Amino acid sequence: MKKTLMTLCVLCLVFTGNTQAADKSQGWDVVIEPYIFASTIEGDTSLGRVTGVDVDADFGDILDVLDIGAMVHFEAIKAGKWGMVFDYGFMDLGGKVSVAQNGVLSADVRQGVLEAFALRRFERGPNTLDVFGGVRWWDNDIGATVDLMVLPGTPSAKIEQDWIDPVIGVRWRHPINDNWDLMLRGDVGGFGVESDFTSAVGTSFFWKFKSNLALELAYRATWVDFEDGTAQTPGYYAYDTVTHGPLVGLTIGF
Repeated sequence: MKKTLMTLCVLCLVFTGNTQAADKSQGWDVVIEPYIFASTIEGDTSLGRVTGVDVDADFGDILDVLDIGAMVHFEAIKAGKWGMVFDYGFMDLGGKVSVAQNGVLSADVRQGVLEAFALRRFERGPNTLDVFGGVRWWDNDIGATVDLMVLPGTPSAKIEQDWIDPVIGVRWRHPINDNWDLMLRGDVGGFGVESDFTSAVGTSFFWKFKSNLALELAYRATWVDFEDGTAQTPGYYAYDTVTHGPLVGLTIGF
């Protein structure tokens, strides 16, 4: 939690500093977007001797046990060519999701994902193509309550783990008409540096109802396959999941 609070503070400073610096005379376009991600998490995790902990949770489950959540997107493009993108999503499922599998009675999940990218924009007529690269930082706390009849001597297991994956990707945006835009985005990363694999894809429609305001309607999915340590030993951690679902956001331009 301390790491999360520090991250949010850093993001706020970045947002404030860049917004103040985003003088139109210098050719800066800045967008801040708070959004709601109706996500479903599917997959499993392993903690020490506790393997195959099912962390499946649909949006209804997440709402039932959600202690806190925050999602925000920020980007700034200078002179329509070079830019930076930050995106942060955080969920604390403190109410414990019942799983009853492999001796695991319940699990609690806290997942935070921060993306920080630099991009280069290319314009082709009315369309834009952004080529980007950067990092995706995962910050996870996973806990499990265990059936002692199945795993004697292991009443519970908990691991806090964070890692950073390199990521490269592209983003294409096309104006459908004066009020609607379509955007497609995809990336790939990990490459065995930290996780074996991570990837995100998304499709978005933007309804521009004012000159500096737009409603984003999207569907997004993010995969990760991470493993650290030796299976069945203390400190072992594996996390193989996909987080996906519809997204609604309000983009505010400066």
